[in-house]
Amino acid sequence: MPEQPKPSPAPLHRPQRTVSVTGTGSYTPERVLSNQDLERIVETTDEWILTRTGIRERRIAADNEYTSDMAVHAAEAAMKDAGVTGGDLDLIIVATVSPDMMFPATACFVQNRLGAKRAACFDLSAACSGFLYAMEVGRQFVASGSFETVLVIGADKLSSLVDWTDRNTCVLFGDGAGAAILQARGASHGIMATHLGADGSFESILSMPGGGVRCPITADNAHLRLNTIKMAGKEVFKQAVTAMLGAAQRALKQAGLRIEDISCVIPHQANQRIIDAVADRLHVPMDRVFVNLDRYGNTSAAAVAIALDEAHRSGRIQRGDFVLLVVFGGGLTWASSVIEW
Repeated sequence: MPEQPKPSPAPLHRPQRTVSVTGTGSYTPERVLSNQDLERIVETTDEWILTRTGIRERRIAADNEYTSDMAVHAAEAAMKDAGVTGGDLDLIIVATVSPDMMFPATACFVQNRLGAKRAACFDLSAACSGFLYAMEVGRQFVASGSFETVLVIGADKLSSLVDWTDRNTCVLFGDGAGAAILQARGASHGIMATHLGADGSFESILSMPGGGVRCPITADNAHLRLNTIKMAGKEVFKQAVTAMLGAAQRALKQAGLRIEDISCVIPHQANQRIIDAVADRLHVPMDRVFVNLDRYGNTSAAAVAIALDEAHRSGRIQRGDFVLLVVFGGGLTWASSVIEW
């Protein structure tokens, strides 16, 4: 009788661990560009900008200050907050649409500066939703037990991507970086629920059409400024409100919470009208919504990360609070996360 084959070993099962944000950090450049400064650059006024966007000023990086530089500053602050060093890091994810170079990844520049020689590194592109996308990717690595300490960074130098002759877009954006350390922290609930989504049929309403292989910048098309941000403002507003509302509701449902349970809502800092509309439809009072848009403008992937760090350091969120983060970005992408702090 032929020998029977041995049964395959059962797959190794690792129970999912809860994952917490154990440290946050942020950085914004020194230079402040106010609405009054913009009045001297394009045909606009402080009143026009403030009424339509809620932005008073934004930070602009120096010519020799790159996305990786801002990312390193934010990362160092987050690492200090969490009590970890570069040698403790297992993975570095940088969410950005303005990398230092097409390759290598900006995360590799960050790794070198932090001395995190054993950390794996990659960049993630989901526009303004990038930080929450990256946080969920990092959470999965820690939850599975593959890694112990993950550094997630949202960083963008949008001043390099803005058409400074287009008053409809140049008034909106600024530069900055925010970071978080993710680790397992025992019984704490940590990141309770995350929802990620996208709809590529809206790819044209917020994009930078030039500079990639589809439309390289050449001497013949350089005058068209295709390697700058293009936006259909009214359509973006409509889709942003719908996407953020749905994402917030999905994350709350997954976490088994109601909006009344949330101590602090941290939305994407893109436009005050969008924030107001989302808060109104969620039936959450503005005193529970964290806003720093007026000081920084829209810093893309950095925006919600900077806001999270400021909410944490200012005492706006306390241990045990439930925090809702919700964002949207070009793609169209959107994301939400509920965290027990």
